[in-house]
Amino acid sequence: MTSRTFTRLPNLINVLLLLSLVFSGNIVQSVTSLGINYGQVGNNLPSPDKVINLLRSLRITKTRIYDTNPQILSAFANSNIEIIVTIENQVLTLLQDPQQALQWVGSHIKPYIPATRITGIMVGNELFTDEDSSLIGYMMPAMINIHKALVQLGLDRYVQVSSPSSLAVLAESYPPSAGSFKPEVSSVMQQLLQFLEATRSPFWINAYPYFAYKDNPDKIPIDYVLFNRNVGMTDPNTRLHYDNMMYAQVDAVAFAAAKLGYRNIEVRVAETGWPSKGDAAEVGASPLNAATYNRNLMMRQFAGEGTPARRNSRLDVYIFALFNEDMKPGPTSEKNYGIFRPDGSLAYNLGFSTMSTTTANSESVTYSSSATKVVNKEKTTLECWTILILAMIQVVISRLF
Repeated sequence: MTSRTFTRLPNLINVLLLLSLVFSGNIVQSVTSLGINYGQVGNNLPSPDKVINLLRSLRITKTRIYDTNPQILSAFANSNIEIIVTIENQVLTLLQDPQQALQWVGSHIKPYIPATRITGIMVGNELFTDEDSSLIGYMMPAMINIHKALVQLGLDRYVQVSSPSSLAVLAESYPPSAGSFKPEVSSVMQQLLQFLEATRSPFWINAYPYFAYKDNPDKIPIDYVLFNRNVGMTDPNTRLHYDNMMYAQVDAVAFAAAKLGYRNIEVRVAETGWPSKGDAAEVGASPLNAATYNRNLMMRQFAGEGTPARRNSRLDVYIFALFNEDMKPGPTSEKNYGIFRPDGSLAYNLGFSTMSTTTANSESVTYSSSATKVVNKEKTTLECWTILILAMIQVVISRLF
């Protein structure tokens, strides 16, 4: 047995432990690093109580919404599903006043805790790169005031405060060790990182390998962006090997933060996904690629992977999105990031043909690839677990060899 073989033994042990969890039926419940974005820009989306059943059928216990919809927050009470809420960009000017921030938390957050497990508040979305450049000046005062309000109301032990950024904040991202923030955002970014470190909150990034591939399909290997087996790339400065673009993007952000003096900030992925449909110019938007991306990503999450630069820390990832949203503006792809159609049927075949669950307060709902929902309390998920096992074995083998 070679020394290289010995180095693989811990990974092999992890594989065996992972498979034992699968056969015990507890694998998905044990995944705490996977969430999904629950957008609502559609005119035919299911009610929040039906969304809860859908999340349970997927065994996903984390979600994020893009507002503080009281109907959703009330419906999620006692569901044991963690939920991150968002303060809309247009509200930030109001929150420059500490008293207004206190009133906002008192009316939008406090009434629902602890029954509803609100774990985070996103202050705005992609403020650094918003078309309204004035918004970035409102971000830090709003975050500070919201956090102080949470402390004053005794809610800071439940709720973290942060603000998600797009990868456009980076001046350099390749190789990952060269990651750095654009000079024009560095001043406010320094304040944000200082706040996150002081409050022990994560830095959230929206990471979409799809955009990079769409803009340069002739130079970026499709397997590299889809988490398929490929030769990958090695960072010449750190000698770390990357077999997928999303991990490289996340580590580029971590290296950028380190260059500003913040080496221990946790980087999480607020959004990532792949559209199942697009316009003619949107190369790569297809059901097959969407299914491959999300399935392979989910397998990585089930395996509890970290990025090459932080292998010992699970990477928290929120898939975008739960539903196709027909009222979203922009190109066709923007309306087709959902894993599900609004009627609960799969937008494409993820490989999980049936996933169902039974709770004390709800009937067992099985979501299939058809446009119907089948109620069947006795139906097993053997086929799902078989596919899951095979997919995980494929991922692990590619990582080991």
